[in-house]
Amino acid sequence: MNGYIRVYTGKGQGKTTSSFGAGLRAVGAGYNVFLVQFLKSREDSALNILKDIDGFTIERYGREGKLKGDTLPVDYELAEKAFEAAEEAVFSGEYDLVIMDEVNVALDQELIDVERVLGLIEDKPVEVEVILTGRYAHPEVIDVADLVTEMHPVKHYLKSGVEAREGFDY
Repeated sequence: MNGYIRVYTGKGQGKTTSSFGAGLRAVGAGYNVFLVQFLKSREDSALNILKDIDGFTIERYGREGKLKGDTLPVDYELAEKAFEAAEEAVFSGEYDLVIMDEVNVALDQELIDVERVLGLIEDKPVEVEVILTGRYAHPEVIDVADLVTEMHPVKHYLKSGVEAREGFDY
């Protein structure tokens, strides 16, 4: 079976959640999933369940409080470790689906080079599916992807001052 390249991008909510759903579907069908999170360290309630599922491996590389424009040397180091973890997973022969959560943001912030991501996509084993998430998907990544979904916000209660709620929003 061919593995495709999917991109979930845009300013709307649901990019990471969609990738989690794809991962759950894959595990449910007997496939092995590797999720690597770039730039994330904050708790996410979904991970409380995903981490306990056989066949769903999770690694996270992020600094608490990292904001766009607030880049420290450690952010480059963490992005490099995340990319290396993704690369190892793609070529390991162990995983059928590799999710690179927030890699688009890491690219936008120039924490990793787009040529490396494009090389990974080009050289990956044909049967490995890869999902790249995050706002600001690079045009060259979009060009080589097989599926691109742009999440577009129409209305969101957070804009009216509601605080994000554990279990529903994170």
